[in-house]
Amino acid sequence: MIDFRYHLVSIVAIFLALTVGIVMGSTVLQEPLIKSAEETTAQLRQSNEEYRRENTGLRQREAGYDAFVTATGPTLLRGMLAGEQVVVVEAPGADSDMRGPVTEVLTAAGATVTGWITLTDKYLAADQAGLVDQLATTLKPAEVTFPEQAGPYDKAALVLANALVSGEAGGSAKKDAGALGVLGGFADAGLLSVEEEPEARAGSAIVIAPAEVYDGKDAEARTGAVVALATALDDAGRGAVVTGTLDAAGNGGVLTAIRDTGEVAAKVSTVDTLDMSAGRAALVFALREQLDGGTGQYGIGPAAGSFLPAVSPSPTPAAESGG
Repeated sequence: MIDFRYHLVSIVAIFLALTVGIVMGSTVLQEPLIKSAEETTAQLRQSNEEYRRENTGLRQREAGYDAFVTATGPTLLRGMLAGEQVVVVEAPGADSDMRGPVTEVLTAAGATVTGWITLTDKYLAADQAGLVDQLATTLKPAEVTFPEQAGPYDKAALVLANALVSGEAGGSAKKDAGALGVLGGFADAGLLSVEEEPEARAGSAIVIAPAEVYDGKDAEARTGAVVALATALDDAGRGAVVTGTLDAAGNGGVLTAIRDTGEVAAKVSTVDTLDMSAGRAALVFALREQLDGGTGQYGIGPAAGSFLPAVSPSPTPAAESGG
């Protein structure tokens, strides 16, 4: 009869054999594995170095383009917006560092910035929709009519657009007390701030999109509110361009919302390269195109038709209606 010691010796022998096999196998395979790992590492180093050189080259090229546009921009854009009055509206979350560059490029093109309006976070806060609705209804001038199904931000967009822009060529030359009252009402409620109070209504508008895509459960509604304002500005004036960086042209961004909505994209232009000198030049071209009755989506993001409009750098007679 086989006793317990026999079983124990057999088990020990089996594990000993396995251990010896593992040691021998690892010793035999060690050299090929090390060699393969070294070759893979060398290939990765080479690829990374190539990507690094390519990235450096692209950055240098972009810097060169920016330097060229910065140097030639005033000459290239001179007179393109001569006599035009433009109002700039910042959406909540827009990069305030863009104020100087945008003002500079518009001025270089001959435009006058009639005012700079910044919508606050409170304007888009979900718990403030009732206040927005109440203000829009209270401050609505007689000439503005709300559609039957208009929501709070549709109403506010119509009222604000009527206060900021006019369909007159170049904009309204008259100071509008009613328009200033509308802006004052929204400002007093903490829904917007006015850095430069418009002396008169502008002929066209630029809307600066938020630097980052809105998030949270009400993100779509907030994005829609910005799109509604841009659309109302285009309808009330002679054209509107919404501009921002590539992030705004990403999934859920304001520019994407415009580009994906055929009815809005047919009227409102977009530019997704605001952080580039060439992109700000494209902004001027896009606004000129709007004033001449055209529309387009420009930049390097999804759904951009081209980097900039195919328009002449010399100004053309202003159309009576915008894009």
